[in-house]
Amino acid sequence: MHHPTLCAVAVALLSALPGAQASLYSKNSPVLQVDGKSYERLIAKSNYTSIVEFYAPWCGHCKNLQPAYEKAAKNLAGLAKVAAVNCDDEANKPFCGSMGVQGFPTLKIVRPKKGGGKPMVQDYQGQRTASAIVEAVVQQINNYVVKVEDKSLDKFLGDKETPKAILFTEKGTTSALLKSIAIDFAGVITIGQARNKEAKAVETFGIEKFPTLVLLPGGDAPAIVYDGELKKEALVKFLSQAGQPNPDSPAKSNGKKDKKSTKASDKSSSAKAKSKTSSSETSSATPESETETATQEAPVIVETALPIPAINTPEKLIKECLTEKSHTCVLAFVSSSEDDKAKKALASLSQLAFKHAQSKRNLFPFYEVPKSNEGAASLMKALDLPGDVEIVAINARRGWWRHYDAADFGHESVESWIDAIRMSEGVKKKLPEGIVAIAVEEPTSAAPEASSEATPDATEAGKSEEATPVTPEASGEAARDSTESTQAADPTGEPETAHDEL
Repeated sequence: MHHPTLCAVAVALLSALPGAQASLYSKNSPVLQVDGKSYERLIAKSNYTSIVEFYAPWCGHCKNLQPAYEKAAKNLAGLAKVAAVNCDDEANKPFCGSMGVQGFPTLKIVRPKKGGGKPMVQDYQGQRTASAIVEAVVQQINNYVVKVEDKSLDKFLGDKETPKAILFTEKGTTSALLKSIAIDFAGVITIGQARNKEAKAVETFGIEKFPTLVLLPGGDAPAIVYDGELKKEALVKFLSQAGQPNPDSPAKSNGKKDKKSTKASDKSSSAKAKSKTSSSETSSATPESETETATQEAPVIVETALPIPAINTPEKLIKECLTEKSHTCVLAFVSSSEDDKAKKALASLSQLAFKHAQSKRNLFPFYEVPKSNEGAASLMKALDLPGDVEIVAINARRGWWRHYDAADFGHESVESWIDAIRMSEGVKKKLPEGIVAIAVEEPTSAAPEASSEATPDATEAGKSEEATPVTPEASGEAARDSTESTQAADPTGEPETAHDEL
């Protein structure tokens, strides 16, 4: 046999072996490809929140996830990192094992710890659609934006040497884009956000339209109003005239500035050093999620919060949340209120209800719904909610619902999700047709199929199937795995929320 022919056969045989298959993601893919060596530098030490997929090229579920995962990477560009590790590569197998990977694909969200140190890593358990992945990652982006109100304006502006920037907006929540900018300039430029209702702040800077970004370079330099495109690259370039952004990883060179940095940048470094010894300085690391304003006192003591009411019968579930006139309800489905995860979820909702009640703000009701409730069982089946603890928001009157799909049921994460609903932000899924009729006519019957008009998130909830287990036989079942798994959503037809906007 001719040598070139022998070479071709050898290549074909090698490519058929699981360990020799190429990566799922090409060099031009928006997904960042990392390995056991580069993970520490690119992900663990990054200032950005990341989501990492651990996969094998022969895994059918992994192949189905690929289009949605790449779309998520495009939508999160500049805001968070979307990475992948090929666990079929021999060099990566020890690393994948150390990360607790037991099936493919396994997705983990890596969130930098405020103040430095080892990042927090948690499993992503949500649906395998681009929108669900994006929403889950956005919820985990650290917030260093200072909320500026009229009563805290003077304190925010107090240190005239440190550069600052204020975004004036009509929104009550902080966008992922602004959070990412605050991360870029943490310790360099203090980033604040003021709502249009803050009359004193608006008048002080003569703001006439929203959103408007104002830069205060520091010292005696006059304020500069940004009039360019509200995109990440352009905004970073604008702010860089007052100080150079941080490198991606918090390395020792973090505090060193480029020779081209402005004097204001040098002053900001000095101010940063002073702030370590002065507790009276306004910190750019004061997240909105931890303090409502720059001067707000400690959070409300949670022991005073009462448990949220429970719905124990199908009839009450219908009456409160599943009629044509029903407004938004937040339902916490729990197998047992004594379960640790359930306790955490119910406590977070209880704290939020109490907080809004103390502030005399009207908020949609929260209910605990035991899964033993027959109406709950039908509703959960219709919405494909298999977990022991599930939180959803439902508006039967307008025909939409939203699923809380973060793994953490902590107060901060749940509050961020509730705030997004309050501000009508994020993706709403269409309720399957007949969802109310199920509860009214046949509370214990199986749920009908979702409407063909439902959004991909609603109709393709089945993509939350369990990962392919890592077994010696797995590679030989790749073809069957591929045909049995649920097909990934068409990434071009999936509803998305724009996260690259202020």
